[in-house]
Amino acid sequence: MSAGLVIAIRVGAAAAVFVAMALWEWLAPRRRLAAGRRPRWPGNLGIWAIDSVAIRLLGPLTVVGAALLAADKSWGLLVVLGLPYWPALVAGVIALDLVIYAQHVVFHHVPWLWRLHRMHHADLDIDVTTGVRFHPLEILLSLAIKMAAAVALGVPAEAVVIFEVLLNATSLFNHSNVALPPRLERVARWIVVTPQMHQVHHSISRDETDSNFGFNLPWWDRLFGTYRSQPKEGEAEFTIGLPIFRERAELRLWRLLTQPFRDASELVQAADRPDQNQYRQRNSQQP
Repeated sequence: MSAGLVIAIRVGAAAAVFVAMALWEWLAPRRRLAAGRRPRWPGNLGIWAIDSVAIRLLGPLTVVGAALLAADKSWGLLVVLGLPYWPALVAGVIALDLVIYAQHVVFHHVPWLWRLHRMHHADLDIDVTTGVRFHPLEILLSLAIKMAAAVALGVPAEAVVIFEVLLNATSLFNHSNVALPPRLERVARWIVVTPQMHQVHHSISRDETDSNFGFNLPWWDRLFGTYRSQPKEGEAEFTIGLPIFRERAELRLWRLLTQPFRDASELVQAADRPDQNQYRQRNSQQP
């Protein structure tokens, strides 16, 4: 499998899902945005561009490359178990998803990793661009983790491609400001992480932020007790983001890149944040 083909598949799939979700949330938004698109999208899309360039510059240091190396050397758990190709393909996709779930949990609970990841949570709204708003250092660290997992598990290269396409697509989907019909939502969240399920993870309340960690598959949250069905304040009332980084200046690209390196003394403490309703009312008039 050539590098050019892998890139074409990933870029094409991500672009198609992004356009589809952006159009859907523009035509039928689930909730009114507090800060709006205009101040948020340049920074979020700028981060996406930087992440893409950083990954591209690494060249052969990719998860697919790691999987091909493992196959060539007969490394990895799936190789040791002697699984046939198709079971190994399915098991590889599922195992990588579990790795990403575990990584996500760890990034929330290890302080220096949280400093990287919190930029994703500091968005004042949640929409399709939030799904690509990850600090470049987090992206690179996640790449290293996935490469190590691909080697340790002996995942087929094709499983890596499928997983990466699904990961990109579901991140765009479950961060989108859209809602499935209620009957479909109840069924779909047993199969895939839906936008209404994942929105709880972006609540300003830390106990809700530390829930619903899944990206692709919703099973891990239910299995490990991190699942919450909805925000305790209700979908229409809960506040998105963090108690810190709530000023509009923090939406600028340079501020996003420097967020992990700011001392706590610069940040607004939770006890000092505005009342949620006042904040929502104040920002509802902003474009």
